Amino acid sequence: MEIRQATEADAAAIAAIYNDAVAATTAIWNDIEVDAANRAAWIAERQGAGFPVLAACEDGTLLGYATFGPFRPHDGYRHTAELSIYVRKDLRGRGTGGKLLDALIAAAPGCGIHVLVAGIEAGNETSIALHLGRGFAETGRMPQVGTKFGRWLDLVLLQRVLDGGAPPAAG
Repeated sequence: MEIRQATEADAAAIAAIYNDAVAATTAIWNDIEVDAANRAAWIAERQGAGFPVLAACEDGTLLGYATFGPFRPHDGYRHTAELSIYVRKDLRGRGTGGKLLDALIAAAPGCGIHVLVAGIEAGNETSIALHLGRGFAETGRMPQVGTKFGRWLDLVLLQRVLDGGAPPAAG
């Protein structure tokens, strides 16, 4: 399996994975599906801002993708990022999510990230276990903060501090 930066050529496959998550899971709390042009613009925007969009590929097939981006829009959070990982539904359980998560963890310090945050629907025990196994700690549970498929959803927050360094100087 190869982990590499996604390109515009990956946009259709990324859109298909994203749309399956929208239509069939609570991994993402959106209701609107996207097309390849939308994902191509998203890849360009995310990478243009200095964030990775990683693609996991094997034999020319996109297995999944992962990224991180701003946790919150305020300056004080600039060293914290929230991550997302999505794996094609018929290819889950093969270690792709873990390899993508490892690659995000490795990339984060080079992007100036001190803490990675994951917000996961409470029923997604597989994703929660994946993050806990990679050194994340559960830091909060927020009951009924989302809704999808006609039911309330609880959000589990996990985080991993990546280095023990002192905060950067003010300014």
